[in-house]
Amino acid sequence: MMLADIQKKIVQLTDELHTYNYEYYVLANSVVSDYEFDLKLKELEALENQYPQFKDPNSPTQRVGGDITQKFNTVAHKWPMLSLGNTYNEQELRDFDERVRKIIGDDVQYVCELKFDGLSISLTYEHGKLIQAVTRGDGVQGDEVTENVKTIRNVPHQLKVGNYPDLFEIRGEIFMHHAAFKRLNTERELAGEQTYANPRNFASGTIKLQDPKEVAKRPLDCYLYFLYADNRRQLFASHWESLKAVENWGFHVSEHSKLCHNVQELLDFVHYWDTARHQLSYDIDGIVIKVNDYAQQEELGFTAKSPRWAISYKFKAEQAETQLIGVSYQVGRTGAVTPVANLAAVSLAGTTVRRASLHNANEIERLGLHENDYVFVEKGGEIIPKVIAVNTEKRLPTAVPIIYPTVCPECHTPLIREEGEAVHYCPNDEGCKPQIVGKLQHFIGRKMMDIQGLGNETIETFFNLGLLRSFSDLYRLHEQKEQLETIERFGEKSIKNMLEGLELSKSKPFEKVLFALGIRHVGETIAKKLAVHFKNIEAMSAASIEEMSNVPDIGERIAQSVYDYLRDPHHIAEIARLKAAGLQFETLVNETTPAGNSLAGKTFVISGVFADISREELAELVVAHGGKMVTSISSKLSYLIAGDKMGPSKLAKAEKLQIPIISDQDILNMIN
Repeated sequence: MMLADIQKKIVQLTDELHTYNYEYYVLANSVVSDYEFDLKLKELEALENQYPQFKDPNSPTQRVGGDITQKFNTVAHKWPMLSLGNTYNEQELRDFDERVRKIIGDDVQYVCELKFDGLSISLTYEHGKLIQAVTRGDGVQGDEVTENVKTIRNVPHQLKVGNYPDLFEIRGEIFMHHAAFKRLNTERELAGEQTYANPRNFASGTIKLQDPKEVAKRPLDCYLYFLYADNRRQLFASHWESLKAVENWGFHVSEHSKLCHNVQELLDFVHYWDTARHQLSYDIDGIVIKVNDYAQQEELGFTAKSPRWAISYKFKAEQAETQLIGVSYQVGRTGAVTPVANLAAVSLAGTTVRRASLHNANEIERLGLHENDYVFVEKGGEIIPKVIAVNTEKRLPTAVPIIYPTVCPECHTPLIREEGEAVHYCPNDEGCKPQIVGKLQHFIGRKMMDIQGLGNETIETFFNLGLLRSFSDLYRLHEQKEQLETIERFGEKSIKNMLEGLELSKSKPFEKVLFALGIRHVGETIAKKLAVHFKNIEAMSAASIEEMSNVPDIGERIAQSVYDYLRDPHHIAEIARLKAAGLQFETLVNETTPAGNSLAGKTFVISGVFADISREELAELVVAHGGKMVTSISSKLSYLIAGDKMGPSKLAKAEKLQIPIISDQDILNMIN
């Protein structure tokens, strides 16, 4: 292809993918299959990598994240991001309406909007292209987080053709849906990482990550709700008009906003959402009320801290009173001991609550909790209900204070509490049942060793029978075949599948094994960064805390945890047993150094699906051994790697050009 044709192809793919994103994430309309979308995205990414001079800064490929940012630049807001005055009752809303009408008269309309519980953001567009995204900060200046915001699917990189100003700013809220929050928090818990209290904190923490690729893995959402431009009043007379326009330009605007013609309509809207908010898939904590007319907004003006033409009505977090039955203490696989309040059943925010979080020892002490206390439980922005206060007036004179245990509730080992942490830990990771079972269940998980034929219940059964106490015991189960055959509902086929799954797991790469070990604070991403940097367990074990801290995204706390783990005699012995069993403790293919040059000078196209390896893994192998991946078939192509269900057009073209067609096994043979 000529360079002009390549540039034209990149522009075409970019425009198509922008349209697909807009249709799917803003209009909720799927016009192409996920498979077709992914193919076009990969084709665009390959062309951009080969011809970076034609890459659009706002390319759809940026949705997967860009380069790591070492720090965020501080940017001054052209229009200050002021906070709103808050009110919590109906009378204060009536007072606000009265103040407004006293200045501008009775001819006033209000726009009522949901107050999303997230992170405020300001987006700047020039000639329809996103050029900057800045957080609220202190209202005068904030952090530039453009690359992170580009990963949010419904934030347009390039607007459709429209009558928008050459330069404008639009503001909104970044948030996380409940389902995503629960899933991601569960993954963090499994990885031994600290979980977030609510979706708002998770969204805020995500947008401040230094690595946009990590941001892209966390599904954030964004609603836009306010337009700023030098010539705004020449385009629109009111806020409501501008909302309808920006929606047509391609922005994600809440469908729940309403134009109200008097204070009673406004109050009806507030009353409705005070109850209906529990049916939403995300959190709102109130309603924002804005004077609609721009001229009236200017007449009303601002105070030093907030506009006089807008106010926020805050919902009271829903609470309920119930009696404490007792406190139980859960021991996680990392040894963290979490107190949970067991309660008399009570209805709260549309659900029946019987348990609530007490977080840690500090919280129990703060509450001054006693046995059989009557407590107030709140759901607010929390997904898991929490105890927020005690009704001391109902406390019995003989009530005994709740004392956080000094020993593990499972194995009675004295608990420890590291400096700067609120959580108590049981250090007996070799003899505490919940820790051992939890670690084994983590080890076999899909994102870790992915051992087929083994499940969480089976792990617990094997532990209770004395068959499992460590990871390496898994790889000795073949020696216990006679005992396995005596286990109820565990027949010959089940045993065969499990042993085959264990054997297959020995080929899992070093980064998966490292993640599976369950080192505290080492999740999937951290494990990969450590594996890529140190390349083998010996180098990692020899590294100092300072050397580990120099790895990108590895802070001192993570470095200390890995350092301590790799110097524990029990862990050293267990790693040796796992190595002897055949597990991989060395990075065979890494991100920086080719594993070999057996494919040097050759180009490849992959098409179809493969039984034993993913297309991504196959492509990584090709590149690691000196080969080059391309996206289209031409006479210069060296090989077409063909799997099942490959497209007939590619096959026909390859045959016509007499391109050698090979299998995934052929590639492995060429490498070996």
